[in-house]
Amino acid sequence: MAKKEKLKSKEIAALGYKDAVLRSMAMLAVGKHYKYTPKEEKMALLAKLWKDAEAYRQDAVLGPLALKVLDYQAEVPQYDFVDKDFPIFGVEQIAQNALDQMKNAMRLPITKAGALMPDAHHGYGLPIGGVLATENAIIPYAVGVDIGCRMCMSIFEAPSDFLEKERAQLLKSLNLHSRFGKATFEDNKRGDDFFDRSEFGQLAILRKMKDKAYAQIGSSGGGNHFVEWGYLDLETERFGLPKGRYLTLLTHSGSRGFGAFLANHYSRLAQKKRQLPKEYAHLSWFNMEEAEGQEYWMAMNMAGDYASACHHHIHRRMAEGLGLQPYVRVENHHNFAWKEVHNGKELIVHRKGATPAAAGELGVIPGSMTAPAFLVEGKGLAAALGSASHGAGRKMSRRQATETFSKAEMKAILKNAGVELIGGGLDESPDAYKDIESVIAAQTDLVNVLGRFYPKLVRME
Repeated sequence: MAKKEKLKSKEIAALGYKDAVLRSMAMLAVGKHYKYTPKEEKMALLAKLWKDAEAYRQDAVLGPLALKVLDYQAEVPQYDFVDKDFPIFGVEQIAQNALDQMKNAMRLPITKAGALMPDAHHGYGLPIGGVLATENAIIPYAVGVDIGCRMCMSIFEAPSDFLEKERAQLLKSLNLHSRFGKATFEDNKRGDDFFDRSEFGQLAILRKMKDKAYAQIGSSGGGNHFVEWGYLDLETERFGLPKGRYLTLLTHSGSRGFGAFLANHYSRLAQKKRQLPKEYAHLSWFNMEEAEGQEYWMAMNMAGDYASACHHHIHRRMAEGLGLQPYVRVENHHNFAWKEVHNGKELIVHRKGATPAAAGELGVIPGSMTAPAFLVEGKGLAAALGSASHGAGRKMSRRQATETFSKAEMKAILKNAGVELIGGGLDESPDAYKDIESVIAAQTDLVNVLGRFYPKLVRME
């Protein structure tokens, strides 16, 4: 007699039987009454019952299981996941796993539109570089863990040779006035308006994180976050400035531990509430009228404003340390969700690693520590939901980069580009990123280029 194959709990869960009691009943029913039936036929039978439990209500063997499934399905909503089209910009530069993630996000019943930017790569739930518009729903992991991560650029009306003449002073400013990872400033002042916000009194989780947010204000995270001096080649007259070269400070960082805690907390709540199939779990959402949805919206906006305040602290310290005043500041954030009107309907537009690019909206799209960042103006393309890429995008994971490049190779790349680096690891090797020129070329319908920033003095964790 052929050896009987046992059903596995995780295989039954994949059919929809996520509740432990349901799984036990299913395994007992088919194990006892279909003892000699091939495993694939047992699985097919359980799949059919899950999809149409009503048809098995009166079944002598499977009736009790069918009734339990009907009760469960009445309590836990079942969703239809239907394919929807979306535009892809720079498709030849995007890996299949990122495309697959975007396809899953588009199948959600709450999804109304989406787009994939040319810097897209694999992430959690929504790919980095994904733009997703939903109706009356917010997805914490479609915003991302580093809520409100942003770029901030200060342009100084300093002589074009300031960078070369004052190189030592600028390097000193990076060491004195920037902090990364767990390092923080000891002289933070409670006077920052952010910490007087009424939201801290409205939401317990915000109160819980207030001291941590205060301790980390003005600091930057690890990974690809940076503070760097360089020069901007302004290619068109703008801000009352003529075309030319300007000393410029560029920063990239987000909402630190404050935002990460909020993101993980609300994502866990969303996953428990929606109980989606495994491949969609990180796309779990809150409806906007639900208490959790309203809480997350408040928390997300607070994290975004906190990220902005962190940048302003960095830029203030740098400018004061040099005795300079920025002529103009340009900033934009990604890893966020906005209420916007598209095709006459208000939607929640998630941009996870994507830059807002409404008509006339300014933004900064960085390359790598040896490649230029682009100062851009949005064109507001409707098909892209008024969005653009948020950077060059990775072509290698951090682990791949660490295993591929040597310190000597990275040092040679930096020297060849005339870049001096403080900190930074092999995971941030410039060659781990896509070619920013190709990424920008793939989105000429999305943005106009106003200038190129060239990093020269870079600090990372």
